[in-house]
Amino acid sequence: MTHANRRNFVLGVATAAASLSAGAQSTPTSHGVSQANIQLPRLDLSKVATDTSYWSAVRNLYAVTPQTLNLENGYWGIMAESVRAEYLSKTDMVNRENSFYARTHFGKDAEAARTELAKAVGADTSEIAFTRGATEAMQLLIGGYNKLKAGDTVLYSDLDYDSMQYAMNWLAERRGVKVVKFNIPEPATKANVMAAYQQALADNPKTALLLLTHVSHRTGLVMPVADIAKMAKDKGIAVVLDAAHSWGQIDFKVDTLGIDFVGFNLHKWIGAPLGVGFVYIAKSRLADVDRFMNDEDFPLADIRSRVHTGTTNFAATLTVPSALKLHADIGPKAKEMRLKHLRNYWVSQVRPMKGVEILTPDEAGMFTGITSFRLTGKTTAADNNAIVTELREKHGIFSVRRAGVAKGQCIRISPALFTTEADLDKFVLAMAKITAAS
Repeated sequence: MTHANRRNFVLGVATAAASLSAGAQSTPTSHGVSQANIQLPRLDLSKVATDTSYWSAVRNLYAVTPQTLNLENGYWGIMAESVRAEYLSKTDMVNRENSFYARTHFGKDAEAARTELAKAVGADTSEIAFTRGATEAMQLLIGGYNKLKAGDTVLYSDLDYDSMQYAMNWLAERRGVKVVKFNIPEPATKANVMAAYQQALADNPKTALLLLTHVSHRTGLVMPVADIAKMAKDKGIAVVLDAAHSWGQIDFKVDTLGIDFVGFNLHKWIGAPLGVGFVYIAKSRLADVDRFMNDEDFPLADIRSRVHTGTTNFAATLTVPSALKLHADIGPKAKEMRLKHLRNYWVSQVRPMKGVEILTPDEAGMFTGITSFRLTGKTTAADNNAIVTELREKHGIFSVRRAGVAKGQCIRISPALFTTEADLDKFVLAMAKITAAS
């Protein structure tokens, strides 16, 4: 970390800590609902990721089932209790006021939420629109990108999300393009990942659209997307980015990535209610994405004409500001540091065990909270399902098998902010028993 970057990080965390120490206040929201600011202890800047008092207080914000140790928080993130209370309140309000509210006030309230979201992610309000998740956002971007010509090539990797791969494959039929898939090196490093993309682009000179994933849902590998995107854009190639797992795990603003088309989730690492995400299209590139089904509810120059989901979950959208506020209160950089610490805590102990293959490197910038592993030679669905079952049935630990990795299937471990080192000790002990018996 350079001196300037270190200084900016410390200042950012200090600002978050100062806001936390201000105490509880009541923040009014629409229709008479108010939410108390979260009270957390002052964060010790000398040990951001391991300040026990601070992270214990954060853990207490969540009501977590005692029935199992959940290390599969990558599916979606549970709401903190303050966010859940806001969601229930908004649900009651919407149900009570019904179509009167929907037709007279929701538009204004949703626009206020969209404005807050744009500010948080570093975009102009005109550049984002709510979706039901990153999958919908990415399908709209891939399917709607209208600059492809018959004979062009579109490119993606084995670590990209299944639904996005399907959408890219569909472009062969929709746009008459050639679809090419390539594999990310394993074990991965920044150097060999960059080289893989450079080679794929060189091997496919007619590439016009490249799919990138910021954080792989399969392995947790963090791609150097800004560097890859620059490489592609220097060749005139458009890039569409799947950021479903990155924002909320990694502290960044969208305008720092150099990518014009991005799909985001809000119900994973931001902790909003299920069924909320958003699409980002740089204002200079809006015309490159078609209206959805020629939607005419909004003008052609409005990004919201690129999305039409019908009647949405009003309460979920209205709760987004509450989730964003908690995200800011805890501190985006502090969250990133904590999740990386939790990952390193178990990886450093499990990596040396017999036959364990950790599928993300320890190289700075290439990992965040999610990391997958496999046991040597255990590459099938049956192999990994057996390990998932053993972790669950014998050790009370919930995990998930992930398929689609070129060198074989694996098991994903996804801690959350409410995960403790003691929780991970249980997982490490379970892995010691599993590897000793293999």
